[in-house]
Amino acid sequence: MKSVKFILPLLLCTFILGFTTISNKDHWKDLFNGKDLNGWDTYIGPDLTDGGKPITGTPIGLNNDPRHVFSIVNQDGENIIRISGENWGAISTEKAYENYHLQLQFKWGTLLWGQKKGKKMDSGVLYHSVGPYGADYGAWMRSQEFQVEQGNCGDYWGCAGAMADIPVVKQTDSTYIYSAKGTLTTFSAANKTGRHCIKQGDTENPTGQWNTLDLYCHGDTSIQVMNGKVMMVLYHNSQMDNGKVSPLAKGKIQIQSEGSEVFYKGIKIQAINKLPTDLVNQ
Repeated sequence: MKSVKFILPLLLCTFILGFTTISNKDHWKDLFNGKDLNGWDTYIGPDLTDGGKPITGTPIGLNNDPRHVFSIVNQDGENIIRISGENWGAISTEKAYENYHLQLQFKWGTLLWGQKKGKKMDSGVLYHSVGPYGADYGAWMRSQEFQVEQGNCGDYWGCAGAMADIPVVKQTDSTYIYSAKGTLTTFSAANKTGRHCIKQGDTENPTGQWNTLDLYCHGDTSIQVMNGKVMMVLYHNSQMDNGKVSPLAKGKIQIQSEGSEVFYKGIKIQAINKLPTDLVNQ
């Protein structure tokens, strides 16, 4: 009888520990299957002049990619997504997501097109994407942008009416830099602050090397991380329609084509029930 009393608690303890270990494991879902763009839509805006003006104003449209702006290529024995940058547009997930941790890797190519010639390589990960395609510059949906641009990876842009409250230190009348101890400030195209906030620090790897981007979204808060370093924490993600503000905490994920050749791989997502507290105050 004594042995049974001893064994039962031991088994119960083992079960609980085992369950805890299993429940704490990562539960990633691949958003890129390594073969094609199944699960994604493509959208390409109007053809532009080298000065960035629409030639006709008519978008090339949804799932119509005659120049193969978005393709799968093999490099170093693995299939990756190539975005040529020749047209402005994006790939976007067919599904909308909320309360998640997104991770992906990117590196720069060499080609620049149109108004981006001679400038920084540019792309971006747009999240909480809602509404019509082409709402922003004829190419992107309303969304929050995790900037992917040489030297500026981790900046924030609000696209087509998206807004966020971000703690910042003001540098000039039009320049604000993220700081966890800064003043909480609303970024919106409708405010004099504008829709752009500069990230803290710089952790981007040299051109041609892979970088890892992590995005944590829970409720109305998001954390933008580059190569393991917090670039910014955004609060009260929201959107404005006809002067009315409403929450923006769920939507599709877009990856931009913006005049620059860029490669993406390892795109995966998992659900979270809270934000990692060790990142919030970095």
